[in-house]
Amino acid sequence: MKKNLIYIFSLVVINCMYAQDLEDAIRYGSGETQGTARFKAMAGAFGALGADLSGVSINPAGAAVFNSSHGVLSASTKTNTNDVSYGNGMANSSSNNVDLHQIGAAFVFKKHNKGSYWNKFVLSVFYERTNDFNTRFSVQATTNNSVSSYFLENANGLQLGDISALEGETITQAYADIGSSYGYRNQQAFLGYNSYILEPVSEDLDNTSYGSNIAPGNFNQQYDYLSLGNSGKFSANIALQYNENISLGLNLNSHFIDFEKNTFLFEENTNAGSTINEVNFENKLYTNGEGFSLQLGTIIKLSDGFRFGFSYDSPTWLTLREESTQYLSTFNDLESQGYVVNPSIVNIFPDYKLKTPGKITGSLAYVVGKLGLISFDYVRKNYANTAFDFNNNQLNTTVNNTINDNFTVANSYRIGGELRQKKFSFRGGYKMIESPYKDKSLYGDLSGFSLGLGYSFGNSKLDVAYVNTNRTSSQELYSSGNLGATAVDTNISDFTISLSINL
Repeated sequence: MKKNLIYIFSLVVINCMYAQDLEDAIRYGSGETQGTARFKAMAGAFGALGADLSGVSINPAGAAVFNSSHGVLSASTKTNTNDVSYGNGMANSSSNNVDLHQIGAAFVFKKHNKGSYWNKFVLSVFYERTNDFNTRFSVQATTNNSVSSYFLENANGLQLGDISALEGETITQAYADIGSSYGYRNQQAFLGYNSYILEPVSEDLDNTSYGSNIAPGNFNQQYDYLSLGNSGKFSANIALQYNENISLGLNLNSHFIDFEKNTFLFEENTNAGSTINEVNFENKLYTNGEGFSLQLGTIIKLSDGFRFGFSYDSPTWLTLREESTQYLSTFNDLESQGYVVNPSIVNIFPDYKLKTPGKITGSLAYVVGKLGLISFDYVRKNYANTAFDFNNNQLNTTVNNTINDNFTVANSYRIGGELRQKKFSFRGGYKMIESPYKDKSLYGDLSGFSLGLGYSFGNSKLDVAYVNTNRTSSQELYSSGNLGATAVDTNISDFTISLSINL
C-alpha cells in the first residue's frame, strides 16, 4: 500500500480536531498501575506500604521494605461491558482479554558495616501495563443528522480546485497530492466531493461554497467502533532504608504506547430530494510512541503502627506517531449507481509530542502487627497541565488553551485493608477517581471496589483478586459535523492471579 506524508501544519485543523486532541490527552495521560493481585485487591492504596512491586510503582521507596530478594508474575482476564446509546438506539457489547500484565524482581542488599545507619540497598526492575485500549461496540439508531454534515463542514471555505483531481489523476494520486499539498481537511472534502455527497454551488475552480446531495430528513445509521492496544512502562528502581524508619526511592520509567482505532458508519435514507441514499464510511487510525518519566518517594515509619508515604511523579514526555487510512462509498437508488472512493493510501503524519501531567500522592497506613493493616492514598493530578507540541507555536497555543479551558484537577481516593489469619490473607478496597474534565458529562468519575485472597506457602505466595469499576463517557462520532456523540456506560470486571517468590 502506498504511503503519503502530510506536513505538520495540516495535522490538526483548528476548527475540527480539538475533540480528537482532548480524547488523545486523556487516553495517553490517564493510565494507572494494573499491578499484582494483592495490590489490586486493596484498590492500589499502597503509597505508605511496601514489599510489593506494584506498590513500588506508586511509591519508589516501597522497595526498601522488602526483607529479601523477590520476584513476581501477574496475569489477568478482563471483561469489558459497554451499554451504548446513540440517537434513539441502544446496544450492549462485551469483550474479554487475557494478558500477562506484570513481571518483575527486586534484589535486596543488606548492610555489612554494623556501624552504618543505612540498612538496605535495593535494586528493582519490572514491567507493568498501565492501560488497556481494547473496546468494541456497535449501535443502530434513527437520527435527523447525516454524515454529510462532516464533509460539508470540512469543504465549505475551500476552493473546488484544491479538492479536485487534476486531469489524468487517479483517486489514489489525487488523494495523496491533495494531502501533501493542502492537508487532512482538504482530503475529507475530496472524499465528499468525489463520492457525490457534496455539490459545489458553482463548477468554477475558485468556488468555496457547497451543498449536500443528501436531503434533510430521517437517517438510519449503524456505527461500529473497535479499539485495540495498550500502554505500559518498564521501570528501574533504586531504594534505600535509613535506620529502619525512613525509606527513600527513585524510579526511572520508559513508557510505550500502541493504539489502533477502527470506525465504520453505515447510513441510509429515503428522503425526498436525496440523490445519495446510502453511505459507507470507514476510518482507521494507528498510533504508537514512547516516552520517559521519573518518580521520587519516601516512606516514614512514624510509630510501630503508623506509616506515612509521599511520592512525586514527573510529567511523562511522549513522542507519538500516527497513520490513518480511509474508505468511502455511496449509492444512488434512483439511478442504481454506486460510487467508491478508495484511495488505498496510508497517511503518515509527522511526529508530535505530548506532555502528560505529573501527580503527587500522599498516603497513610496503620499496620496492626501480624493481624493486618489498613491504608489510604490521596492522589492529585492537574490535567490542565497537559501540553501538545506540534512544532508550530500558533497551533500549540490554540490547542493547549483549549485543553486548559476543558480540563481540571482530578483527585483520586483509595482505601484498602488486609486481614491475616495464619497462612491466609483476606483483602478488600474501594477507589474513586475524579473526571479530568470540567464538564463531567463528557467523561465521568470512575468508581470501583475490589476483593482478594492470598495464601502463603512459606517462601512463595499465591494471590487472587477481583476488581469491578464503572465509568460513563460521551464519545463524538467525528471531530466535525453534527452527528453528535454516543453515550457509553463502561463496566470492567477484572480477575487477577499473582505468584510471588522470595529469591
